Amino acid sequence: MDPVVLAVSGASAQPLARRALQLLLEAGQAVEMVTSRGAIGVWQAELGLRVPSEPEAQERFWRQETGCRTGRLRCHRWNDQAAAIASGSYRTRGMVILPASMGTVGRIASGVALDLVERAADVHLKEARPLVICPRETPWNLVHLRNLTALAEAGARIAPPVPAWYHQPRTIEDMVDFLVIRTFDLLGFELGQLQRWQGPGRGADSANASTQESPGSLLPLP
Repeated sequence: MDPVVLAVSGASAQPLARRALQLLLEAGQAVEMVTSRGAIGVWQAELGLRVPSEPEAQERFWRQETGCRTGRLRCHRWNDQAAAIASGSYRTRGMVILPASMGTVGRIASGVALDLVERAADVHLKEARPLVICPRETPWNLVHLRNLTALAEAGARIAPPVPAWYHQPRTIEDMVDFLVIRTFDLLGFELGQLQRWQGPGRGADSANASTQESPGSLLPLP
């Protein structure tokens, strides 16, 4: 089974990356994980987690943090451009950058690879493999838009983590799961449980059918 590359850059929304890793391992997937130097600092700031930089220590850390013993996990140092995922000859199912900082987006769009996240992304573009970029920034200025457009034209899928309400989330965890699962839908993964839109009045909870929301709407249906 070809692995999926999960890259984490130094943008906000690190809980999305942690949940993505957990769901992938629970599903028995093989994961090649690379966390940028900036992301290690954001883990500490957002979640109080001291993520080791050494690959083996990082693997043990994430196994303990996610509570998963299934799947296959290999972590890489942020600047190891001799890693397997830095070569186009190493086959993968695709790559997801979650979250993606605008600095990372800009360097990938310019063909500049200063770390392993950017090099692996460049490899996926040149090999025409699935690359999903989840930019976590708002608002987007013209430079951001042009960089994202360049990446879309090069073959990447742009999937900002935008929440929805039609699945009737009740907790932050529900919203996190929605964002992660919808992101990995783009690679054909079936992760976790998600109440998908079935049309008005066809939600899983029939008691709430009268207030089921349509996509793009925050108002109850009549």
